[in-house]
Amino acid sequence: MKNNDKTNVMRVLDSKKISYESHTYEPDATMSGEQIAALLGEDADKVFKTLVTQGKSGQYFVFVVPVKEELDLKKAAKEANEKSVSMIKQKELLPLTGYVHGGCSPIGMKKQFVTYIHQTALQYETIFVSAGKVGYQVELSLEDLIQTAGCRLADIV
Repeated sequence: MKNNDKTNVMRVLDSKKISYESHTYEPDATMSGEQIAALLGEDADKVFKTLVTQGKSGQYFVFVVPVKEELDLKKAAKEANEKSVSMIKQKELLPLTGYVHGGCSPIGMKKQFVTYIHQTALQYETIFVSAGKVGYQVELSLEDLIQTAGCRLADIV
């Protein structure tokens, strides 16, 4: 991959000397996470999406869940010690994180938010998360993702 093809996520991982594999696919606005997993030739349980929420207190939280699962807002709020959490509006995503909808990654956000990843990630040697751009994914170990994004394991689906 040429240097100008690298995403911010890849540059962050490179700077921390973390090993990863990059994957690309031809994006389509109507594509589901499960369809993306199929394009990558991977089990949808290993491909994770990044969701950004705001707690009742006003604090932001990031949740990383398998693409075929839905975030359980009650469980998420409990993990975050909030009365409730809600998804942020799509138009708030780019100014808050630096990423667009469909290309949001737990790695390299403008600001590091408390981040939780669903505990099923423990079952896999490597998992996939967005590389910070629609059509780009990175595959890395859970340990490396935790080290880079400061994720905490939780039951959030």
